[in-house]
Amino acid sequence: MTLHLDVSIASQQLILFEDEQVIKRYPISTAKNGPGQLKGSECTPTGWHRIRVKIGAGAPINSVFIGRRQTGEIYTSQLAAQQPARDWILSRILWLSGLEPGHNRYGNVDSCWRYIYIHGCPDELMCGVPASHGCIRMANADVIELFDAVQPGCKVMIHA
Repeated sequence: MTLHLDVSIASQQLILFEDEQVIKRYPISTAKNGPGQLKGSECTPTGWHRIRVKIGAGAPINSVFIGRRQTGEIYTSQLAAQQPARDWILSRILWLSGLEPGHNRYGNVDSCWRYIYIHGCPDELMCGVPASHGCIRMANADVIELFDAVQPGCKVMIHA
């Protein structure tokens, strides 16, 4: 059994495959700036990646992360109102690493060094349109389900 992920920027969908069979489809939100590789672009990188590390196992749903560490906060609409400009990273993080030197690995195009994740976000932000700062956002229950299904090393294809 080999799992892999397919992330479509065009359809705003992440598909979990086992071998070549579709296991689950999830709605996502990729970068509002579209696809792109460059550091500082706030674009979603394309190409082959792998899950480098899983962060947040066992954390309560809506747990807030900053710098890949739990803050102890639980996201609420009241917390959001207090900090309206914050880019919320919630529940789980699947940190991606590019596999294509010169395209999404090394130098100023390195997805890992750009801190590109698949992560939870406030569920109300999951409106089916690109809106992130480069990461792949998911609803919290969905990212927890995906987190539990995959392991580090799982391949991820991101395409326009």
